[in-house]
Amino acid sequence: MKRFVAGALGVLAVVVSASFASAKVATRSFDYKEGDTILGGFIAYDDAKKGKRPAVLMFAQYTGFSEHERTNAVALAKLGYVVMVADVYGKGINPPAPKAAAEEMGKYTKNRPLLRARAKAGLERLLSERNVDPARIAAVGYCFGGAGALELGRQGADVKAIVSLHGTLWNPTPADAANIKSKVLILHGADDPAVAPAEVDAFKAEMKDANIDLTFVAYSQTRHSFSIATAGNDNTKNSAYNERSAKRAFAAMSDFLQETVGR
Repeated sequence: MKRFVAGALGVLAVVVSASFASAKVATRSFDYKEGDTILGGFIAYDDAKKGKRPAVLMFAQYTGFSEHERTNAVALAKLGYVVMVADVYGKGINPPAPKAAAEEMGKYTKNRPLLRARAKAGLERLLSERNVDPARIAAVGYCFGGAGALELGRQGADVKAIVSLHGTLWNPTPADAANIKSKVLILHGADDPAVAPAEVDAFKAEMKDANIDLTFVAYSQTRHSFSIATAGNDNTKNSAYNERSAKRAFAAMSDFLQETVGR
């Protein structure tokens, strides 16, 4: 397995248009299950908006749910989406970086059927929300969460968009890309040492062979975890926050979601 160094906990600074300043975002945490495992979810949506609307299933970085995902979920909710942060590890499991988090993540990168089962359970839970339009679902993932979003697609889930931000791209079963039904957007740091050029090339070949509508954006002078504000800004490290690239990535994701699932 390729070495994957995920990002630090933190808050992504995003700029949301003033036209959404009046959005009344409701948030709540809840439990759900995959098999016998209890998982802990988080959801955010504009409580003032009525009727069914497009939704985003979000997958967290390798330390699990954090303020980073909460902040991004709320930002997307202000744009009109129902956003659920899925739990892959299990309720209350938030391993510290780097060693414990890498070990926990490895349980799932080495066991893709289990990762897929957790991703599918998250989708099923999101679809149970009464304000979600099941025909307009997107999956978004950060770092390790990028693998979660992609594995949802690789098992044939009925989603319209997949977005990976500084995510792991290695896949032991590239032929499964033929099951992807959505458009795919990859937002990548051109200087990301956690995702080797050979891994990028293999991923692009995987998408091409499966005839996937892929948009791949590589931000120059940008390291791993570039959207995570507490990753520091030292570009000699594996992970580093890049405000310019973070803002560009959020804008690119927003435009892509508008194109694929609307608002």
